[in-house]
Amino acid sequence: MMTPGLSFFYGGMVGQKNVISTILQSFIAMGIISVLWVAFGFSLAFGEDVGGFIGNPATFFMFKDVGAKVDTYLAPTIPLALYALFQMKFAIITPSLITGSFAERVRFSAYMVFMILFCIFVYCPLAHWTWHPDGFLRQLGVVDFAGGIVVHASSGVAALAGAIFLGRRKQQDHHEPANIPFVILGAAMLWLGWFGFNAGSSLAADSTAIKAFLNTNTASATAMMAWIFFDCLRGRKPSAMGAAIGAVVGLVAITPSAGYVTVGQSIFIALTTTIICNIAVYWKNKTTVDDALDVFPTHGVGGIFGTILTGIFVNGLVVGNVDVFLIHLAAVVAVGAYTFVVSYALYWITNKMIPMRVSARSEAIGLDISQHDEHYGVMADN
Repeated sequence: MMTPGLSFFYGGMVGQKNVISTILQSFIAMGIISVLWVAFGFSLAFGEDVGGFIGNPATFFMFKDVGAKVDTYLAPTIPLALYALFQMKFAIITPSLITGSFAERVRFSAYMVFMILFCIFVYCPLAHWTWHPDGFLRQLGVVDFAGGIVVHASSGVAALAGAIFLGRRKQQDHHEPANIPFVILGAAMLWLGWFGFNAGSSLAADSTAIKAFLNTNTASATAMMAWIFFDCLRGRKPSAMGAAIGAVVGLVAITPSAGYVTVGQSIFIALTTTIICNIAVYWKNKTTVDDALDVFPTHGVGGIFGTILTGIFVNGLVVGNVDVFLIHLAAVVAVGAYTFVVSYALYWITNKMIPMRVSARSEAIGLDISQHDEHYGVMADN
């Protein structure tokens, strides 16, 4: 539900000659990461701990011993196979989120190579640090209920590194979105799917799951309205794009704390993070960084500030625990630095194997035709 939703969300934002390629960049992750996760990805993230930084790739190699039996250490309330598949969905959507930053200019084959490397060297280590019982961030007390650090901060920072590495698109006069109804559809699918991500992270049908469900919906609704109202205060008309983007920002913001905060706190988190993200998008547009679909200003900034606010509201500053707040702040810095450096290196390595950027001609005719020999809409025939 989530990754196909993201594919429509992104696919509707780009120009007509890049709709299919953008959708496929998300959809293909369901194939590549699923196989990688079964082979050794789950082991890297949740296998026997190695120093608090990574899992032993042999622990669950080819899903060895991953079945209906419950692993009381990793997931005491559900079968291990269910837990592994649930975690796989997080692994799938994270590299998909990155694609919006380098939309309309990346070579498909190179992107697939980068996706594999990112999962191995960035996603799996971060998942281990944060979600494995022996991961060093979890041992320090970092709370990330459903992926504020592991999914959104990491994908946003990796997106920023990608936008910087690949450079700006050749076309300076940016096009209109190809299909705004696609964007609305994608946002709606994400909103629905997010209930599964956040409420499901309780790993039980219990009060925590209900709280996460309630907070997720409340935060998304708050953020959608906040984005529209803030746009109006800045002299813009209320837009369907703004409503869709705002709703997703609210989902991002509440993700790390969804199962723990009150409804009032979820509204505050969504409201403040949405305004910050809206301003971040405005500032980004004043720079030379061509983050095509604003992945860093929305997912990256949203995940970062959502995590910082988790350190305030979840047994943190609100109850006088300064250490908890500082630990979350340090975690954001550590994850951001690690993700940026390693992701940039992976772009460089991938580019040495397969040039990541398409030719100027391929970019001009669009990736749908140049990369896939397919087209969307009548404009692609021109």
